[in-house]
Amino acid sequence: MQDAELINTGTELLFGSVVNTHLAFLGQQLFSLGLRISRQTTVPDGYPIRDAILEAAPRCRLILITGGLGPTTDDVTREIVAELTGRPLEYDETIFSKIRERFEKRGLRLTDPISRQAYVPKGAQVLPNDHGTAPGLYVPATEKLPHLILLPGPPRELRPMYERYATPIVRTLVGTNDLTAAVFRTVGLGESYAQELIGADLAAIEGLELGYCARVGELDLRLIGSLESVLRGTKIIRARLSDHIVSEDGSELEAIVVRLLTQRKATVAVAESCTGGLLANRFTNVPGASAVFLEGNVTYSNEAKTRTLGVPTDLLDRVGAVSKEVALAMAEGARARAGATYALSTTGIAGPDGGTPEKPVGTVFVGFASADAPSQVETLFFPTDRATFKQIVTESALDLLRKAIQ
Repeated sequence: MQDAELINTGTELLFGSVVNTHLAFLGQQLFSLGLRISRQTTVPDGYPIRDAILEAAPRCRLILITGGLGPTTDDVTREIVAELTGRPLEYDETIFSKIRERFEKRGLRLTDPISRQAYVPKGAQVLPNDHGTAPGLYVPATEKLPHLILLPGPPRELRPMYERYATPIVRTLVGTNDLTAAVFRTVGLGESYAQELIGADLAAIEGLELGYCARVGELDLRLIGSLESVLRGTKIIRARLSDHIVSEDGSELEAIVVRLLTQRKATVAVAESCTGGLLANRFTNVPGASAVFLEGNVTYSNEAKTRTLGVPTDLLDRVGAVSKEVALAMAEGARARAGATYALSTTGIAGPDGGTPEKPVGTVFVGFASADAPSQVETLFFPTDRATFKQIVTESALDLLRKAIQ
């Protein structure tokens, strides 16, 4: 089977009042079966869905359609599909009985429009809705239209319905497929530099698709192709980019660090100035972090650095808060205060003001203290907006710890 297309219906999606999460979920689900979504289209409620189906039909063998299966006048997906496939709508008493039972259990009044959801295009397979009233539908391909799978709009209804009832259908349609993928999460790499290191060799592997996805402080490298081609590409990436690879399973950097600390039965504390608590926040976003993360200190003022971390006032007067020496003192003070195995510190100039010719906006020092290794400080420069600056600095701090303990 060739690639699939996804059509999302709902004016609320285009209006911006609801975030469309269907593509991410269905894209992952389909790919796990060896099928890719080649295009996604979003249309408002009502009859634009007809044009979207007709436009997509010649390009693919499967169309998934979300939304428009409810009881209101703008829910017309089933009617349009019935019209386009030449399958008249037929009343299904079994569906209506489930809807009536659901309403009675919840003490709700059953209105006349609700019965619209019990009509099914002749010959279509019903996908039961265990979490709502509108059933999904599978309509086999015709001479002019590909296979159609209709799913309700609410994610809490769509996801379990797809997993339980639609997955077996898609698996049968796809059959055997050798398509696979690998995703490498890296830090400290730009897209152009990564391409310079690996691009030519990976391009020489027949049938292998290489993609890049850049985020703040991170770069994902995506390989898609046959199992053989992906394995060949994987060997090249591991050999060329080993120092930069954080994970091969999509795990976030902070999750990797917490995992490493847990394996070593080690603990960590942090002392933050310019990052304002974001580093501690990233640690505590990871389930199970309480076993390894002992303490976070946001010592924004010089007085707090002295009072909480024991940074000498004469050191602050002599070299300033944004300095290698103070970053080191902050990390060592945080480790001693918490009794942790390791500690990280951040001090820098986020801007837009406060820079000097010697220490321009974007200057930052990241400190690392250890119970069993020499302390160290990284001097970095990230001239960007405050939010991005804080994200990149915490990324650098986490990666510093990762490299020290892996």
